[in-house]
Formats: sequence, structure tokens, C-alpha cells
Amino acid sequence: MNGRKADTAGPLLLGVRHHGPGSARAVRAVLEEARPAAVLIEGPPEADALVPLAAEKDMRPPVALLAHAVDEPGRSAFWPLAEFSPEWVALRWALEHEVPARFIDLPAAHTLAWEDDEDPGPGAGDDVRVDPLGMLAEAAGYDDAERWWEDVVEHRGVGEGDAVAPFTALEEAMTALREEYGSGGHRRDLVREAHMRLQVRTARREFEDGVAVVCGAWHVPALRHKATVAADRALLKGLPKVKTDMTWVPWTHRRLSRTSGYGAGIDSPGWYGHLFGAPDRPVERWLTKVAGLLRAEDRTVSSAHVIEAVRLAETLAALRGRPLPGLSETTDAVRAVMCEGSDVPLALVHDRLVVGDVLGEVPATAPAVPLQRDLARIQRRLRLKPEAGERELELDLRKETDAERGRLLHRLRLLGIGWGEPAAARGGTGTFRETWRLRWEPELSVRVAEAGVWGTTVLAAATARAEADAVGARGLAEVTGLAERCLLASLPEALPTVMRVLTDRAALDTDVGHLAQALPALVRSLRYGDVRGTDTAALAEVAAGLAERVFVGLPPACAALDADAADEMRRHVDAVHGAVGLLGDAPAPGHGKLRARWQSVLRTLSARDTVPGVIRGRSVRLLLDDGELPQDEAARLMGLVLSPGTPPADAAAWIEGFVGGSGGGLLLVHDERLLGLVDAWLTGVPAEAFTDVLPLLRRTFSAYEPGVRRTLGELVRRGPGARGGTAAAVSGVPGFAPDPDTARADAVLPVLRLLLGLDGEDGEDEEARDGLAGVTG
Repeated sequence: MNGRKADTAGPLLLGVRHHGPGSARAVRAVLEEARPAAVLIEGPPEADALVPLAAEKDMRPPVALLAHAVDEPGRSAFWPLAEFSPEWVALRWALEHEVPARFIDLPAAHTLAWEDDEDPGPGAGDDVRVDPLGMLAEAAGYDDAERWWEDVVEHRGVGEGDAVAPFTALEEAMTALREEYGSGGHRRDLVREAHMRLQVRTARREFEDGVAVVCGAWHVPALRHKATVAADRALLKGLPKVKTDMTWVPWTHRRLSRTSGYGAGIDSPGWYGHLFGAPDRPVERWLTKVAGLLRAEDRTVSSAHVIEAVRLAETLAALRGRPLPGLSETTDAVRAVMCEGSDVPLALVHDRLVVGDVLGEVPATAPAVPLQRDLARIQRRLRLKPEAGERELELDLRKETDAERGRLLHRLRLLGIGWGEPAAARGGTGTFRETWRLRWEPELSVRVAEAGVWGTTVLAAATARAEADAVGARGLAEVTGLAERCLLASLPEALPTVMRVLTDRAALDTDVGHLAQALPALVRSLRYGDVRGTDTAALAEVAAGLAERVFVGLPPACAALDADAADEMRRHVDAVHGAVGLLGDAPAPGHGKLRARWQSVLRTLSARDTVPGVIRGRSVRLLLDDGELPQDEAARLMGLVLSPGTPPADAAAWIEGFVGGSGGGLLLVHDERLLGLVDAWLTGVPAEAFTDVLPLLRRTFSAYEPGVRRTLGELVRRGPGARGGTAAAVSGVPGFAPDPDTARADAVLPVLRLLLGLDGEDGEDEEARDGLAGVTG
């Protein structure tokens, strides 16, 4: 090497830590000095054909080699590479110097076929699993392997005068560990190392000027070991095999931090990327980055903060006996100086900088399944670029581009590709608006490959998947949910199959709970069809028929239920009520209007003693909210239920159904007649029954907002009619006065005059007073 022929000492073995920036710098220094004729890298040999793609300008790490079984794409494996990975540095050096680069690890065809529960070969019976860096750190007196690695590698340069020195020292340490622990309990290592030795022998025969091998430091002693060719081939004999495809896919720093992946994941990829890329003064440059991030978040951080943080980090490193400040020292300095001791902004620094949202890129010429290519084409056309960081996307479905974006995201969800998740819209709740949270994860490339079995385009694959899911659905609610998703994804060719299955299942299903659970999704589908211009006539007919069957079956289904079943049925009643409200006055088959039929069902439920109290109370409340039951009648029904003859538990359940849920607290706040009935009943509950009804009441009232609970407490403390004053006493109806309360209106007139710009004329004041009195009286 370096102009000389290979000597008899063997290949140049560079043992590294995967994703270690110190190892990466050292590898580059050794390669520049040694100038080997070929570079061998730990990785699947199937990737040799993909090596030239690493030289293209569109390739930007972090990236990963993805291998998956052709017949079972879900069986896959990744080999991630970051900019600071020694393997990536070696690969780029070879391409820049036009030196052959080859991967020498066990082929992915064997790795993917080798199930975890199969016999992994000789040496797999070792019980002790060894963490090499952890063992070396412990031997050196460190309790943190990351800190030990920083001190002995990252902060020590690449070897003064001898670039190979760090690798020699690390090889000696690993040799001692291998002599003590053998394979260290790491399954398959002996087989992998046998394959690597065979590949190294082949390369040495081919390249007389010598080869350099870049691999995990743990494997170096095994590659240095003198084993016969026959012995190595015997270890590889009879390995299972599967046909595989391989390509490059984008990777993320966030995924590097939480996936063991290739070798080992790291906790701080952003920090390691900074150490690798910083030309000098890494601590000063890092703390400047932190200050910039905090200033962008409107925190007061000046250059003086940066200077003081650098001093503190250096002082902490000296006190702790470290050659340079590491991540722990800079983090402590940031917390104390820039975050004023708070961990809240520090969490932002960790998320954005220590880990980071860097997403790699791969060239369009990289191999891909047809579905992946179609998805990439649609992403470019709709200007939806995959990003590692989570972002919110607001869509206005009245705009064609936004409508197409929404259809794409819904189709991908149907295919199991969770690039986007629906979120609550901030700008409104209309059906023409959608809000999505988008984040591209590397594993989605596998999901795309898996979905490729359904079709070559996103539309065709989603259609075929929807049809298959409809036929294989196990419940009616599952089919109605699928119909809704088909409308959201605009899959007109899948709808006939889904509707046929839906009609058949609805006709055969006699469980009212199932029918009630399925109806809301159907009604939502009708609304989505309206805004997307989809013909939903067949869906409307099925929905109306389903609603009628619910109306007929619900009263007998609500009889003689225990507490849990009654609570579940109450939720069904709420869901059906909302669905009927959305359906409006659509005709029910042979029974007039749906809304009128439903109100009749609610009246039946509210009057039957065999129906649990929680359902009776909810029925009365729904009729009251719809204006179909006068307030006096609702108060009369509550008075009957809360009479002494009703068991306390049944009365408490009725109250839970009536005032529980949304708006129940405000109903009591604004109608003191109802509040007085509840208060009088509660104070009259016998002591022996009070502990039985307390959980129900606590569950009901604890769901109210704090302001509502506080107002109710004040009303109860002051007593019935206190809020209405003398007017309430005269009328005899607490909370309702016969005449406007002008005194209360006069109190706010000055503020109202200021807000409206009134000049204070008597006529205007009188008009404003009358309006306010009508509100406050």
C-alpha cells in the first residue's frame, strides 16, 4: 500500500464503531495514507450494484440500504448510513479515488431467510451477551459507554503521527474480549465472520496492492484469525435462502437514535454529525447553534450567554477530568446559562439539535417497485415533499390541488402507509376542510413495497385493497367504515363491491348494537360524498334502511341491561341521534320522515320503566335539546324520577344520562328548576344509599369544565332563586323574572357605550338598556 506491494501481515483491518464520527475521521485519514487498491465494507454483497449511486449529487445521507424478500416485502432489513458513518466515508473515498468498493457481510438472501427461532449455527449457544464498548468502559472506570468513547476516540484526534494507531489499540482490546467471551452471545457472528473471511481472501488474490477492510471492531479479531477455507465453507453450508431485492432509501437522524439497525443506534446523531462536520472549535460552534435555535423560539439569548456557556462547559470538563467538553457538559451549560435551569427549552434543544430532523435523499434512478415510482411522481406533482419533521397540512377541498392531496393521503392510509394522520381542523369543522399531520418515517418504504402486491399505481392498489378488505371484513361496522374511507379516497371502482357486501351484511345482522355502530359512518360518508361530488344515492338508501331497523330494534334491545351494557347502549343512542340529525328529513322506508320516527323512539325509551335510567335520562335530554319536549315537561319527568319511591341508584343513573356529556352542566346553570330538583333529591338520599350513588354522580359532574363546576357550586351555596333576586321571588320561577332587570342593565351601559362609540343620547341609552335587560333579566 501507499505505492508498495501488500506484505505478508495480511489486509489492513480498520475496526470501527458504526455511526462513530471519530472512527469516520480515522478511516479517512488511514485511507488517504495507505491508498489501498480496494475497499471492503461490512454490509450485504447484494448492494455492490448500488455502490455507484452513492456518487450521484442527489444522494444525501442519512440513507439506508433496504433489502426485502421479493415474495414477502414485509420481511425486510435496513443498513443505515449517516454522513459520519465510517462505512459511508470509506464508500465515498473509494468512489472519489476510483477504487473498487465491495460489501462482504453475509448476503441479505440468507439474513432475511434466517428466522430468529431457527438454529443460528455454531456458537449461538453462548448465554452471555457482551456489549464490547460497555465492557471496555467499565474496565476503564466509566459508568457510561458513550462518555468513555467520546474521551478515548472523539476527543483524541486521529492519531498523532500514526493514523493506524487508534485501530491497533482498539483491535488489541477487542482481541482480549474475544479471547475471554468468544462470540459474546451474538448470534450468527461466527457464520457472518466466516463469509467475510472468504470474501477478504478472494479480494487479496485479485488486488495485489492490498485491500482495506472497514468493519465493526468486534469482528476484527475473527478476521485476523487463521481459519481454513474448508472450515469457513462448512459454516456456510446449508444456510436458508430467499430471493431478495435491494435499494437505497432515505433515512433520518431520529430513526438512527431509536433503532438498533446497523450495529447500534446512537442517542445523539445530531451531536455526532456536528462533531464530524465542524472544522474546528466544535463546542463554540455547537453552543452558537443552540443560541440560534432558542432565539428563533423567541427566547432571550445573547452572545454573552454563548461565551459564558462555553466557559462553564470547559470548566465542567476540567472538573470531571475530560479532555474536552462532551455532550453532557454542553447540555449542563445550556441548561444553566441559556435555559435558566428549566428543562422545557432544553427538551427543544434535544429534539431539534441533539437528535434532529434530518431526512436523507436518494436519486430517482435508485431501484424501486412501480408503486414507489408512481407515489414519487404524485408527490412531485402535488408538491408534497416527504419530511422527517412533523408538520401540519391544512386542506381546502374546494381547491383541486388540495382535494387531490387529501385523496392521496386517504389512499395511502387505506394501503397501510401512514404518512399522514387526520387531525382536528383549527380553521373550521366543515366537510370541505381537512387537517393532516405529516411525518415520513423510513419504514414507510417497506410499507410501500408491501403494498406493491395490490397494484402498480396508488389508485389501482388502493382500489384492490379496499375490495379485498370488504370481502374479508368480519363485522358490519368494519364495512361501513370502509365505505367511508372509499369515499374519502375517491375510489369509485371499489364502491360497488363495498356496497354489495354492505347491503348483504346489513340484511343479515340482527344485533342492534352493530347496526347503531355502523350508521354514523354511513351518514358521514353521505356528507363526504356531497362535498366531493360523489353519487351516494345507493348509500343513502342503505343508510335509511339501516336507520329504520335501528328504530324498530332499539326499544326491546334496551330492556333489562346491566350497568356496563346500559352505558354502551347510551353511547349508541347518542351516535344514532347525531346520525339522524345529519340525515335530516330523509324518508324512512314506509314510515314517513326519519327525524319524526327517531323522536318517537326517544319518547318510547324515556317512558319505559324496563329501560335503564341512564338511557331514559339521555332520551329526555335529547328531546329537550331538539325542542321536542317543553322544559316544564322535562322538569316534571325529572321530579317523578327523583321522587322518594325511586331507588337512589336508578335515580342517579337517570341524572347521569340527563345532565352528563356535552352541555349538561350549562343546562343546570341556566335552569335552576332542574338544579333545585337535583339538589333537593341529593340532600334527601339516605346515608346508607349515598355511597352507592356517589361514583355515578362523581363521574357525571367531574366531566364538567372547571368554570361550570364553580358556577354550580356558587348557585347551590346561595340557595334556590338567589340569582334571580326579588324578581324571581315574585314570579315564583327561580331564574326567570317577569320583567327586565334594568338595574343590572344600567351597570354595564358605560362600558357598552365606550365599545359602540355611542354619544350618550337618551334614546340610544334607553334602547341599549332594553336590549341588555332582555338578556340579563
